[in-house]
Amino acid sequence: MSDEYKSRQERRKKQMTQKTTKPKNNKNKKSKKTGGQIFKRILFLMIVLGGLLVAGGGIYAFSIIQSAPDLDLNQLKDPLSSKVYDMNGELIAELGIEKRTKVSIDEIPQVVQDAFISTEDIRFEDHFGIDIRRIGGAVIANFKEGFGAEGASTITQQVVKRSFLSPDKNLTRKIQEAWLSIKLEQQLEKWQILEIYLNKIYFDNGVYGVAKAAEFYFDKPLSELTIEEAALLAGMPKAPAYYDPFEHPEAAEGRRNVVIGLMEKNNTITAEQAATAKSIPLEDTLATGQEDFSPYNAFLDRVIDEVNELEDVDIYSSGLKIHTTLDPNAQQFMESMLYTNDIIAYPNDRFQAGIVLTDTKTGEIRAIGGGRNNNTERGYNYATDINRQPGSTAKPIFAYGPAVEYLKWSTYHQLVDEKYQYSNGTPINNWDNKYKGQMTMRTALALSRNVPALKALQEVGLDNSRDFASGLGLNLPDAIYESYSIGGFNGLSPMELAGAYSAFGNGGIFNAPHAVTKIEFPDGEIVDMKPEPQAAMSDYTAFMVTDMLKSVMTYGTGTGANVSRLNIAGKTGTTNFDQATLNKYGIPSSSVPDSWFAGYTPEYTAAVWTGYSETSSENHLDYNQKQIAKQLFKQLFEHIYSGKSSDDFQRPSSVVRVNVEEGTNPAQLPSDNTPKDKITWEYFVKGTEPTKVSEQYKPLNPVDGLRSDYTKPLDRILIQWEYNNEDDIVFEVQQSINGSQFQTVQTTKENFLVINNPVKGADYQFQVIAKTESNASEPVTTRVKIPGRYNDDLLPPGFDSDITDHDKKKDDKKKDDKKKDKKKDDEPHESEPDEDFNDEYDETHETEPYEEFVDEQNRIFIEN
Repeated sequence: MSDEYKSRQERRKKQMTQKTTKPKNNKNKKSKKTGGQIFKRILFLMIVLGGLLVAGGGIYAFSIIQSAPDLDLNQLKDPLSSKVYDMNGELIAELGIEKRTKVSIDEIPQVVQDAFISTEDIRFEDHFGIDIRRIGGAVIANFKEGFGAEGASTITQQVVKRSFLSPDKNLTRKIQEAWLSIKLEQQLEKWQILEIYLNKIYFDNGVYGVAKAAEFYFDKPLSELTIEEAALLAGMPKAPAYYDPFEHPEAAEGRRNVVIGLMEKNNTITAEQAATAKSIPLEDTLATGQEDFSPYNAFLDRVIDEVNELEDVDIYSSGLKIHTTLDPNAQQFMESMLYTNDIIAYPNDRFQAGIVLTDTKTGEIRAIGGGRNNNTERGYNYATDINRQPGSTAKPIFAYGPAVEYLKWSTYHQLVDEKYQYSNGTPINNWDNKYKGQMTMRTALALSRNVPALKALQEVGLDNSRDFASGLGLNLPDAIYESYSIGGFNGLSPMELAGAYSAFGNGGIFNAPHAVTKIEFPDGEIVDMKPEPQAAMSDYTAFMVTDMLKSVMTYGTGTGANVSRLNIAGKTGTTNFDQATLNKYGIPSSSVPDSWFAGYTPEYTAAVWTGYSETSSENHLDYNQKQIAKQLFKQLFEHIYSGKSSDDFQRPSSVVRVNVEEGTNPAQLPSDNTPKDKITWEYFVKGTEPTKVSEQYKPLNPVDGLRSDYTKPLDRILIQWEYNNEDDIVFEVQQSINGSQFQTVQTTKENFLVINNPVKGADYQFQVIAKTESNASEPVTTRVKIPGRYNDDLLPPGFDSDITDHDKKKDDKKKDDKKKDKKKDDEPHESEPDEDFNDEYDETHETEPYEEFVDEQNRIFIEN
């Protein structure tokens, strides 16, 4: 520190000591009645009269003052740490000791004192605990804009409210605060109050007190702080999280420069010093060291964030009792998964993951996995801080959920997976670059097809999609785009995704994920921190989306995360690199930057993100690494259920389960003739279920006029029939020889069939069935006997001989007759018809029917 500042510090301390020393009364000095004394008496009477008029208000103020807590100076000198309790009421952490370095006023450089006084309380050395001028300005602002619009707290008042009072902005607290501030000024010197304040003030990241802040943010002792560094610290207490230089450097630097300007205005630094300090970049002053790792860091970070949402509460010095939702068993297991390779085999130390586990019904956070080796990264939590594209985990939120909610689509609703494009003409592809045609909404979600999801969003509309997603706690811009249907936006954190998914599992009621249930202040006041439940969707939407997400786990993309004994609904999600990134780093086209899994049972919800914090030629997920998100979810749920099963999701009365015939569009009921394997069940919003019965499998009429004729000269059988031909009708011809099983010989669209070279002496039966792709008629049968001697060896393959004994005896008789006639001449002659040949045979049947078929025989004949 310069000599100028040292001398200024000594001079300032001397002035403060003089101003806080009470002047001695001169009892021997005679008093005289003057006009001033008469005026004072008149003023006194007026005050008395005014007091009578506001007696009621005075009594009220007096009662408030009487109820104020005691002014215990020990609490000022030794700030109370805050105790954090888990869901079972067990103490898990004590916040306040580990990040404080207490210093005396003599150890605090004048530049630091000047920065804080210039920013927080420019008349600190002159007022008596409250600043009347500031109160007047605040009263006017509060009268115009409502109570609490502008504060008038002095440094003394800030010390009081941080030490003794709750943070509520109400009249009771302000009266007590003012009263205790006046009392404090009567008991302590100004420098003592300033010392307490500078050791008590909170600076985010669990840091309080200027000495510890100097170490944390600048990695240097307090005595070495420069003007710009002191100004940065002085600017932070107004909104510690918002002005955190590591998280919000631009806001922090802007606030720093405002403080430098105030210091110049109050003549604690020169204009030249101010200009120089403002010109120094913020990043040039910040430290790069890291804090030590704590077992519950990720969860405690969230606790601190939620407590800091209360205005003017210093979690590290206010003596709070903080009751949280932490399940220590789940948290410890989650840490084991992330920090060791005993449960999950991680590819390298750079691989990161963020996990949030919540209670599905209440939104209470049971465990947070903030990252792997995150003790090496200052304050960054991969479970709550990231904004990464969620991939297909967005489909229930932006596409299918809104479609069920606003259009009352059933789980059977038909969508066509086909070559398609966005409204602006940009093509959309599926992950496998293939298309699967018509399918149900259930199947489209289970198989994670992109095209049906886009079509769903287009039908429901962007405004409805945005409204639905906003009701699930997502902070969205005023306008969203069609790419949101497949997660093409930045972005979400696992905590936000878990909150959204839990509403589907909770009957449509959204509870914001939260880690703190209540806070007890030293004065006995209790603040309830539980958020109010919000109806995000109808119960039918919640149930039907949930049931479709159960299909994801049983036959869709989420099978790797499934636990068979649990009723889990869930969804996978991956994102893609753009072509420029693939080219820049030489990344294989099959690799991805992010892999997600979100799922829930009626009891628990979890969302998992995996990936790398930065993209490089080595930092990308291959096929095996993409599975880790599912493995983390599965291992976590295996552990928290410890062999037990889960409840199932209860179907509300607004939903009906209906059997439908597959392929019908719109949905139709199955008929009595619908094959069992073509009947499926799906869910419908009550009142929208199908009533029409499908005629797809209505029996076809059988063929008419079926006959079969044998022509000996051509040695062929002609089978003919009649039918009212339709384009989609074909005829299946089946054949039986000598009583064997019928076998299909040909399927044709013609009304005839020719059988060449039939077996001599065989008994042929034919049946013809009219068919479509989904239906068939009853068979119609005809029979014909072929003349000649029967020979088993001539039967076609697969046909068994079933010749009668009578036929065999006749064959034997013919053999004997041949022997007797062996001396007969061998001249050619025409054979006589066999005695059991078809009696209806005549010349007409032999010749006429075949003439028109001879030219086509090569196309239709069947060789035996």
